[in-house]
Amino acid sequence: MDFTREIYWNVGHGVVLPMYLFAAITLAILIYGFIKRIRVYRQGKPLQRLDHLPARIVRLVKRGLGQLRVMLVKAPGITHALLFWGMLLLFIGTLLIMAQVDFTEPLFNVDFLKGTFYLLFSLTLDIAGAVVIVMLCGFIVRRYFYKPKGLVTTKDDYLIYGLLIAILLTAYLVEGARMAVTELNSNPTLALFSPVGLLVARLLAGLSESTLREIHRWGWWVHFFLAMGIIVAIPFTKFRHLFTTPINYLFADLREKGSIETINLEAADADHFGVSTLADLTWKDIFDADACTSCKRCQDRCPAWTTDKPLSPMKVVQQIGEVAFNRPQANLIETVTKDALWACTTCFACQEICPADIEHVNKILEMRRYLVLMQGEFPGGEVMTAVNNTEVNGNPFGLAYASRGDWADGLDVQRMADGSAVDILYFAGCYASFDKRNQEVARNFIKICNAAGIKVGILGKEEKCCGEPVRKLGNEYLYQLLATENIKKIKAYGVSRIVTTCPHCFNTLGRDYRDLGLDVEVEHYATFLDRLINQGALHLKPQPFDCTYHDSCYLGRYKDIVREPRNVLRAAGGSINEMDKTGHDSYCCGGGGGRVLAEEKLGRRINVERVKMAQATGAPVLVSNCPFCLTMFEDGIKTGGSEGKLQVRDLTEIIVERLSQ
Repeated sequence: MDFTREIYWNVGHGVVLPMYLFAAITLAILIYGFIKRIRVYRQGKPLQRLDHLPARIVRLVKRGLGQLRVMLVKAPGITHALLFWGMLLLFIGTLLIMAQVDFTEPLFNVDFLKGTFYLLFSLTLDIAGAVVIVMLCGFIVRRYFYKPKGLVTTKDDYLIYGLLIAILLTAYLVEGARMAVTELNSNPTLALFSPVGLLVARLLAGLSESTLREIHRWGWWVHFFLAMGIIVAIPFTKFRHLFTTPINYLFADLREKGSIETINLEAADADHFGVSTLADLTWKDIFDADACTSCKRCQDRCPAWTTDKPLSPMKVVQQIGEVAFNRPQANLIETVTKDALWACTTCFACQEICPADIEHVNKILEMRRYLVLMQGEFPGGEVMTAVNNTEVNGNPFGLAYASRGDWADGLDVQRMADGSAVDILYFAGCYASFDKRNQEVARNFIKICNAAGIKVGILGKEEKCCGEPVRKLGNEYLYQLLATENIKKIKAYGVSRIVTTCPHCFNTLGRDYRDLGLDVEVEHYATFLDRLINQGALHLKPQPFDCTYHDSCYLGRYKDIVREPRNVLRAAGGSINEMDKTGHDSYCCGGGGGRVLAEEKLGRRINVERVKMAQATGAPVLVSNCPFCLTMFEDGIKTGGSEGKLQVRDLTEIIVERLSQ
């Protein structure tokens, strides 16, 4: 027997013309809805996001069809992926039916939906529909019965869930009615390959054939119009992310993580900086609002939000969308609020977890730029003082720039101005240069390099702040001034490799300075030490100790350096008790985004929360690789009541104690 079925059984081929007429109307409404939204996107400034098109298409396929970003959060992610794949299979099944009925059969007299292929086709679609129903029920239970904190439910959710459930139930009703007449008794083997349909057919088996045909006929049209209804609803509801989220993978920023637009401050039309209105945004900023799925993953990961501050990355994106589509004349900064903008630590956790490739951080930074460059506002007087100190003395502490290299007195280190050749330039940064606690880190690093036979040079009093904190606070002008002076000195000495103990300096010199003309290899000391140990240039005497390790945001998330510092700790004899949030999911210390210069006045203290996570591991030592983190954790131990229970140490302090003499 050649297994197959009649496609338009009971409804007849007379439905084809009205079906395609309604489908054409539906498609026209769908296109019209998106055209209206595209007009709003185009109110934003131009932005090139179709360069390197082949790489973008690969990204679209991997992340769209593979649902790789969605599954970063296991339970809801896998549920969403199964829902997506089930709906995709149902859509492909519909296209195959259309291909046979409207193309291969009338033009070439070819029917491919038969035999073994039809059995697999029938079984696949039947199971796919069941999977979609189960996943939908899971989402409904999560949203309406065990609703996570912060998850907002709108009328769109009721509409979409209702339509999807109704479409699938009517599909099984139609299938069951057909099978009760054509397969249940006359072709039971074929019926086995539609298990859910078979179950419905058995439930309907007691009805007369005429009744079954009426159920099928009316059910077919109800199912069709429900399907058309959900297509019409797409551009007018949050369900639009079926299109916008995958497309956003195509429009992703392919630059290195954390890249910021470097403003041409000398351009003839450079009289307005940053973002305060809709016209200041790029079209991609507006499009991001439509790509947002409201999954709140970014909000759940945001250290500001989880410590009761007014910043929610999800809400910032949604507020931009609300302004763009409903209040185009509104002031974005007033809508988002200054407190929310200043609360951001730029930790990048929101973007790292976002399943839609939305770019939250730079939107916040652009609004900060407007506040600082156009209105002269800072989050507090202490920040303004630190910024002024940086402008006058090259460091936020206001200490004399001439003393910047004093920490190195008595060490075997070369000041570049003295002219001797060196293997590496150590860019100390402000904290290692002036903060007593972090000066020890700098001295330790030099001792480690000496032990490995590495000749180290420093700029000393010629070094200035890398500019990262003031840039993240919005002061692009001061950042470029500092960067230009540092670059000039580095180039003058012909430096070929820079190593830094500060992840913020590491990111800034190695990524951001390239926009201003610096093309020198820059490395963080964690990878530098790991390589020295592996090459046998650095010999250690391991001593067993228990610790927990903190992945600083600007090393772990921004640079994907997670394994190397742990390798160094283990080489020193360390046994690492991991915290609840580690690696790319690490929790911020609270010092990023220039916040290290600001008082934390709202909500709970981020550094205290992280210290509690470290203490929960039972390890007596918290190891850091960042001067900001070291400073924030020592403060968090004191203010959080953890003195005597936990000690914070830098990676260099662990290593210098275990050097082979």
